Amino acid sequence: MSGWILLPVLLPVLAGACMLGSSAVSKWKGRPQPDAASLRRLHLAVCGVLSVSAVLALLAAWSGEHEVTLFYLMKDIPVYFRIDEIGRLFVTVISIVWVAVGIYSCVYMRHEGEEKRFFGFYLIVYSVLIALSFAGNLVTMYLFYELMTLASMPMVLHNGSREAIMAALKYLFYSMCGAYMGLFGIYFLYQYTDTLTFTAGGTLDMTRAAGHEGVLLVAVFVMLLGFGAKAGMFPLHAWLPTAHPVAPSPASAVFSGVIVKCGVLAAIRTVYYVVGPDFLRGTWVQTVWMTLALLTVFMGSMLAYREPVLKKRLAYSTVSQISYILFGLALLTPTAMSGALLHVVFHAFIKAALFLTAGIFIFGCGKTRADELTGIGKQMPGTLWCYTFASLALIGIPPASGFISKWYLAQGALEAPVGAFRWIGPVVLLVSALLTAGYLLPVVMRGFFPGASWRGMSAEDTAVRTERDGGNCVAQTSGDAPAGMLVPLAVLAALTLLLGVFPNPLISFVSKIAEAVM
Repeated sequence: MSGWILLPVLLPVLAGACMLGSSAVSKWKGRPQPDAASLRRLHLAVCGVLSVSAVLALLAAWSGEHEVTLFYLMKDIPVYFRIDEIGRLFVTVISIVWVAVGIYSCVYMRHEGEEKRFFGFYLIVYSVLIALSFAGNLVTMYLFYELMTLASMPMVLHNGSREAIMAALKYLFYSMCGAYMGLFGIYFLYQYTDTLTFTAGGTLDMTRAAGHEGVLLVAVFVMLLGFGAKAGMFPLHAWLPTAHPVAPSPASAVFSGVIVKCGVLAAIRTVYYVVGPDFLRGTWVQTVWMTLALLTVFMGSMLAYREPVLKKRLAYSTVSQISYILFGLALLTPTAMSGALLHVVFHAFIKAALFLTAGIFIFGCGKTRADELTGIGKQMPGTLWCYTFASLALIGIPPASGFISKWYLAQGALEAPVGAFRWIGPVVLLVSALLTAGYLLPVVMRGFFPGASWRGMSAEDTAVRTERDGGNCVAQTSGDAPAGMLVPLAVLAALTLLLGVFPNPLISFVSKIAEAVM
């Protein structure tokens, strides 16, 4: 009876495979690029499959406790799906972002070409992410974690340039190395746990672990370091700023908003559902984990502040912001974990919105650098307002959503028995917030207030002036981005504000998760 939860996994992967097959056949037969009518049918098919798959995924996630076994890797290690609260949270966030970005992509990918191939992999990755969220044990999670890397790599090398190929190989190398470090830890945990099935509070058998605590701590640390590669934690963070500038903007949006969170999910599952927070509390593993997370927060913010290319700036920002989440998890307290889970949700919507905005600037005006966007508010007011709302949320200015999660993270640090990290953590988060304002708000200021020499100019004159000053601006002088791009962006930007104004249901939900695993 629970087998129907396979539908949101099977539907997009089958549709994606069909699109890839169709694309390969067209190339083999030397057919010309699809005409406008064919592309419209493709876009309708993509939006339809995404919408139906998302509805099925949300129904499966929120309709109660279900599980289904796929096969047995060993007699005591099934590969199976089981729905729990963390899975529900991640499936919901993934589905909202994936549908919004998918709709946006139907317009944007005209700029990139090879749409069938892109959407084929886009649907397959969504399927893998749903399976990863539904994973019922550590082995199942690992299998889909690896598959996610392989399925998402083609989205990085989409344009086929030398830079894209090298960035994709770098992403693959870092991700595979991190995954193998995770696999190393799984071998050890299998020896000292009652089961690898995810259980709130952990399944470590302290009787079997007695006398082997040192080895187990090393194994857990190696796992956290490995899964931290996907999450962009120092020292395995370098793939992010390399991959984002060359990938299509929709790919950047889902990588930064969703895929990096899979490293966070793997860390949560390992620490809170297998090892147990009590085993790590007060150990050198907790100390080093907090240190690496805070170092990454500060380093990512500084690099973003100094970076002129907008997409690369946002990539460094992701490096910093994901380590907010990792720091909250490393504190091992309910308040801090609640803050970390809140930031998982808020950052997904915020960063997806920011990358979609960067994509509109590229699509409409051919601009990639932040200093080229002077006066862009006259041409694209709606787009820049969405960027502004998302920026305020990421900085953490109330009532935007980022303020809520950062408040819980700072409060969790002050409450935690972690020595000097009680105050070092909030100080680093505050400095990072100031740097975030420093690298996001100048775009807003120059976009809306370009200076006295621009004052009183019409949108048409602004376009001409922008082109003369380094643009190649091809934006429609009559207004903003096409509705197919602007509406999904506006929905994500609205969520960054609404979740800050009405946060109580989400706070209650994540607080129950945090209390259960502690």
